[in-house]
Amino acid sequence: MNTKPLLTLLADGEIHSGEYLAESLGISRTAIWKQVRKLQDAGIRVDTIRGRGYQLAAPMDLLSADGIREGLRDDLREGISLAVHDRIDSTNSEIARRWQQGETGLLVSVADCQEQGRGRRGRPWQSPVGQNLYMSIGATIGRGFTQLEGFSLVVGIALIESLKLPEGAWAGLKWPNDVLVHDRKLAGILIELQGELEGAVRVIVGIGLNVHMKEEASVDQPWTSLGLAVPGQSWRRDRLAAGILNQLVDRLHDFEKSGFAPFSEIWNQYDLFRDKKLRATSGDWSGLGCGVDESGNYLLDTGQGIEKINAGEISLRVAP
Repeated sequence: MNTKPLLTLLADGEIHSGEYLAESLGISRTAIWKQVRKLQDAGIRVDTIRGRGYQLAAPMDLLSADGIREGLRDDLREGISLAVHDRIDSTNSEIARRWQQGETGLLVSVADCQEQGRGRRGRPWQSPVGQNLYMSIGATIGRGFTQLEGFSLVVGIALIESLKLPEGAWAGLKWPNDVLVHDRKLAGILIELQGELEGAVRVIVGIGLNVHMKEEASVDQPWTSLGLAVPGQSWRRDRLAAGILNQLVDRLHDFEKSGFAPFSEIWNQYDLFRDKKLRATSGDWSGLGCGVDESGNYLLDTGQGIEKINAGEISLRVAP
């Protein structure tokens, strides 16, 4: 049962009669009722207004492949293989499956909802229906594993740049992979690699961006969304996805040519740990944050010297 056409009619948040919906879709009113139940079972709140029809609890910003392509640069519009899903296990897993099926080139998977979304170290990523942006990009980078230092940090830079936040909503980067606004998590990045030790490597760039999520959402850390951090501005998920792709592809090309070194000072401008007292989540390190070096290692002034922290080894937290 494909409920997307019905959801498209209801997406404006207005009340629509069962008769109108049935006539528009060429099905019976009973079939409309069954589809409404399916939407409700999927976690989408559709209210029944007695004697008037059906209404979403709030307007919904729907995703579409056409909408995303419309916002892409001309050179990208024909250069990517884009798939948009209503519901999926995870967009990173979908990219891996597409590679297994023989797809090549720049692959992009976007989903309205993830059932098994995950963040760094396997943590679950909240994925409410119709609220946020979950997308993954699969690309081949002409660098071996040993030359990918700082890669995820470049993705963080590209993500912030693509948002073009207005003055007063300055975003920063929490090493290594989180984007925060006003000290609350806005987005996370998950990088997965496939390939040989030397030579080209296949990379999956997974991005979870909170767009419309509201204050009642249950998350175990301070968080925000674009709708909460920048109220009054129209955030469209199609446009955000296209903007991220436009910026990210350029940055990936730059990284492939030059590595992380040219990005280190840019990253440090967004560093939220700079000059703060930090502690490692394991080990004995603590000290003041000093930004990243040209390899993407985080520099910690322990008072006894500078300690280099590698993103694959450990996490940092602001000390109490």
